[in-house]
Amino acid sequence: MIQFSHVTKRYDDSYEALNDISFFIDKAEFVFLTGASGAGKTTLLKHIYMEELPTSGQVFICGFDSKYMRNKDLPYLRRKLGIVFQDFKLLNDRNVYENVAFALRAIGKRERDIKRKVFEVLALTGLSHKCFNFPNQLSGGEQQRVSIARAIVNDPWVLLADEPTGNLDVVVSQEIFKLLQTINSWGTTVIMATHDLQLISPYHYRHLILSRGTLIKGGDASVKPKFFGGTI
Repeated sequence: MIQFSHVTKRYDDSYEALNDISFFIDKAEFVFLTGASGAGKTTLLKHIYMEELPTSGQVFICGFDSKYMRNKDLPYLRRKLGIVFQDFKLLNDRNVYENVAFALRAIGKRERDIKRKVFEVLALTGLSHKCFNFPNQLSGGEQQRVSIARAIVNDPWVLLADEPTGNLDVVVSQEIFKLLQTINSWGTTVIMATHDLQLISPYHYRHLILSRGTLIKGGDASVKPKFFGGTI
């Protein structure tokens, strides 16, 4: 599903954001990614959705290989991924329904199918009654639920959550985490980057820990890639 093989990322031939990272994440795993600010968590996630490419080493994700990645392949990779950000990244001039529908219109889905799927994920995230509200009419927790609904509306294989509870209080953070668990229970791989160790400490999911660009826990350089270039 996701393989990092000796991935290093350097900027300006000096700053090393990732240093010889190797690990494998299987289908339907729930994985925590932690580390101090600047440890490389966001950079690692960007390599999964290939906004960034390695300086050396390879990333294999959903049948795509970073070594052979072309710009025209990116939309096909990203259809297999859902991404949730700390700052929501909602379209402020569109209501909840339109924010979620946007992801499906972008890939040419029929309006009938869009309507059915949008209301399905809004029901899951508890937002059916807010479908015509705009982002500035929602609480932080509700905005994050919209972000999650948009991320899963296309039935992704992998959900990447970058500090999804970073701007939320304890109670709402727990609600968002439980929603991610529900999504994982369907068979979706979930990778959650977080600095909130108190939130995740009761759970015994796999844990990748980064420190200054180095993976100090949870990696395994001995794991062999299970797939190589091309798409599946």
